[in-house]
Amino acid sequence: MTTVNIEYCVPCGFLERAEDIQHQLLSSFGQQLDSVALVTGDHGVLTVTVNGETIYDKQEDEYDVDEIVRSVRNHL
Repeated sequence: MTTVNIEYCVPCGFLERAEDIQHQLLSSFGQQLDSVALVTGDHGVLTVTVNGETIYDKQEDEYDVDEIVRSVRNHL
């Protein structure tokens, strides 16, 4: 099974973005995913990892939920 972690910056207020990503992934893939966990962080972090591999990092990529969903789909 596939495990997704979404680490987000609490002080920056990225919870809503993290929840949007989580909702889209669960809506799109449901039981294909073992878990989609929200992980608290700081220092401006917003990353998505699939089975330990980073597929999205706010520092390097534009925020696009659809692109994140496509990247997760490629790992299923």
